[in-house]
Amino acid sequence: MPAQTIPDRSIRICADRGGTFCDVHASFPDPEKPNERKEIVVKLLSQDPANYKDAPTEGIRRVLEIATGEKISRGTTLSTDKIDYIRLSTTVATNALLERKGHKHALLITRGFRDLLLIGNQSRPKIFDLNIRRPPPLYSAVLEVDERVTLVGYTSDPKAEEHAVQFDENGKIKRGYRGAGWDGQGDAEGPGEVVQGLSGEAVRIMQRPDMVKVREDLQKLYDEGYRSIAIVFCHSYTYPEHELQVAALARTLGFTHVSASSQLLPMIKMVPRGVSSTADAYLTPVLREYLDGFFAGFDEKLRDGKVRSPRVEFMGSDGGLLDLNNFSGLKSILSGPAGGVVGYALTSWDEEKKIPVIGIDVGGTSTDVSRFAGRYEVVYETTTAGVTIQSPQLDINTVAAGGGSCLTFRNGLFLAGPHSAGAEPGPACYRKGGPLAVTDANLVLGRLVPDYFPKIFGKSEKEPLDVQASRSAFDKLAAEINASVSNEKKKDLDEIVYGFIKVANETMCRPIRALTEARGYATSRHILASFGGAGGQHACEIAQLLGIKTVLIHHYSSILSAYGLALADRAFELQEPSSTFYTPENRNTLKARLDKLDAQVREELSRQGFEESRVHTERMLNMRFEGTDTALMVLPAPADGDGSEDFEAAFKRVYKAEFGFLLENKSIIVDDVKVRGIGKTFDSLGDSVFKEVARIEKRPVDPAKADSTYSVYFDGVGRVKDTPVYLLTSLHVGDTVKGPAMIIDNTQTIVIIPGATAVLTSKHLYITLE
Repeated sequence: MPAQTIPDRSIRICADRGGTFCDVHASFPDPEKPNERKEIVVKLLSQDPANYKDAPTEGIRRVLEIATGEKISRGTTLSTDKIDYIRLSTTVATNALLERKGHKHALLITRGFRDLLLIGNQSRPKIFDLNIRRPPPLYSAVLEVDERVTLVGYTSDPKAEEHAVQFDENGKIKRGYRGAGWDGQGDAEGPGEVVQGLSGEAVRIMQRPDMVKVREDLQKLYDEGYRSIAIVFCHSYTYPEHELQVAALARTLGFTHVSASSQLLPMIKMVPRGVSSTADAYLTPVLREYLDGFFAGFDEKLRDGKVRSPRVEFMGSDGGLLDLNNFSGLKSILSGPAGGVVGYALTSWDEEKKIPVIGIDVGGTSTDVSRFAGRYEVVYETTTAGVTIQSPQLDINTVAAGGGSCLTFRNGLFLAGPHSAGAEPGPACYRKGGPLAVTDANLVLGRLVPDYFPKIFGKSEKEPLDVQASRSAFDKLAAEINASVSNEKKKDLDEIVYGFIKVANETMCRPIRALTEARGYATSRHILASFGGAGGQHACEIAQLLGIKTVLIHHYSSILSAYGLALADRAFELQEPSSTFYTPENRNTLKARLDKLDAQVREELSRQGFEESRVHTERMLNMRFEGTDTALMVLPAPADGDGSEDFEAAFKRVYKAEFGFLLENKSIIVDDVKVRGIGKTFDSLGDSVFKEVARIEKRPVDPAKADSTYSVYFDGVGRVKDTPVYLLTSLHVGDTVKGPAMIIDNTQTIVIIPGATAVLTSKHLYITLE
């Protein structure tokens, strides 16, 4: 196809770099039908140093070759004239955290608190472990800064509002503190200037930092080779001045990355705020190095950020897209799985039926599970690899069970995971001498057909999967297993291999039960949306184990994390601390603060190119009962209370759902004020899959349409020698396939178990179980 048929700035590219595979989804105007868009899917290994340096760049090169019809040799700088946008999700920061390969950095903290982050919050996750190995802190050096501010008054004062320092509209003191501990002459309990913090609280400045001394100390760190620092001062969430002064000084001295905790997430609680800042200082430089390498593969236009240049956007941990300026290590920890959540949420949800959806992403190294019931479930504090981070992230539970999970037999137990064969060397069947993995088990059971699987293995990258390698490794393992049991308990090869699949399936069900039953939702009342490269081989059996009757598998399910990027919205949010009681008198003040943040969020999204009509905001308060430690981020629904942003009614509804009771006689405190802005990037996805299934005419598929038959093992039935294998591309909308059967396309294999029925719709396989 000649190059000129593709208009400038028309190719849209989304790339998701996972642990094993890198998936690229792209679309461009069809030269023959200019009003329609053609779609391209490219799947390649995330790491293949012998053939290319960076997988997303290589994937984009292949997309440009297909779209323009021109040969582009590897290693050339790619022209971006034809590209509208590139959207990336990346696991670079996550992997750096898991493998502890982040950037050397120093922690600057208030004097006297040098060991605060080491002491942590006293949690004991493994209380009965006799040999606890605490993960070391992320920072390599600590610098104590002689500065100190304190809050005026005390938390449990029953007359806190009456005794508090009173300020006028301009933040000037009208009347000083009058509670316990007042020194009787000044405005607080002791000497020091009293100012109003961002949260409205009175802050007494006991010691300002000596900038000459700080400069000397920072220079020493710089001379020792440090280029990244994290700054965590007491109460900086409400009084950030000292952090900002030190941060500005550090930048003038040449530090390339400075994480000031008050700018990352200005929330109360010094430990999670501090750990988050050190995580950001540890990960962002690694992410920047990776992105510099990525941008180096393209011409200058990709990075200049001008309106006429192609846009580069990144998936944040909370499911929103971020531009380069707002993307950081802290915001990218769940960048990879977030795209998949957006993809299944937008393609599986029905606004009228409102049936909640469980998304299960079975990848190469792990399985990610999440739940969607009309809006993304977000958590504000998560622990990854022993590091507790305070940052909004989608509520995704991960278990180490995926296509690459190693299979072992130890102490009479079948084990699947947690170790993974990865992409290098990969499972035994990848022809690189790897260990036995879940993929090998599926291959031996006939659930993967080598003829249809991409031929990208071996040294030449052109060989098919090696069934013989898997089988001989399992023969050896089966002999070991049978030798350990009595004669009547000996099992044949298929039963042993399927035993490992059962263990892997049960491991994948565990986080689903944690997200549903453990939170008071009946698992069986959900729909299972399965995606990820290995999802189709396990979906029906997992649904059966959980009592779920409907399974949805999107046509792009094996690359749904990349497809989700194409559907994602741009997000920008602002948050400020607050320290007020939620009372009828304060309600208008809180609304005014929300209005101010709302205007700033809309202004930023307008700067990013969104028209007012495409911007939607969510206004939230972080609320808790007085005397408790657990705050909940509350977004009022129209049905709450009086219907006009009644946060109290909304908080009580959410609290009752989460904990099952209310503390009726306690006051409600507002810890934070937050506005999240969403810039819509598309109009509509059309009818939901449920409406389509009800509308289309269904007909049994003609068995002659099967591309081939294959011997496949099914639970309870054994080997079905002539299991039909259908190609997804040869089926039509309305075709109904009854199990046992297999449906295959270029990137995935879907196993339809006996008793299951699959109906093909325009974008999904709609599977029902008896």
